[in-house]
Amino acid sequence: MKTPAETNGSDPNLLMLAYLCVATEKEASLERKVEILDRFGLSDAEIAKVCGSKKQSIQNARHSVKKHGSKATKRK
Repeated sequence: MKTPAETNGSDPNLLMLAYLCVATEKEASLERKVEILDRFGLSDAEIAKVCGSKKQSIQNARHSVKKHGSKATKRK
């Protein structure tokens, strides 16, 4: 029998680790959080769950990063 995490594809341990990585980034923009969480290979829905945002907001942030590039690299 599969657990709920295996059924919907979300690993609770991975989501918790992802949350802890962005929890210290309270002042970070959604675009920055998406950049960080993309390294975990999470879906838009999973990133939305971690950030407490809507899926469309994550898609918009991801598009903004692709179109305008990383804001973090521009600051340097």
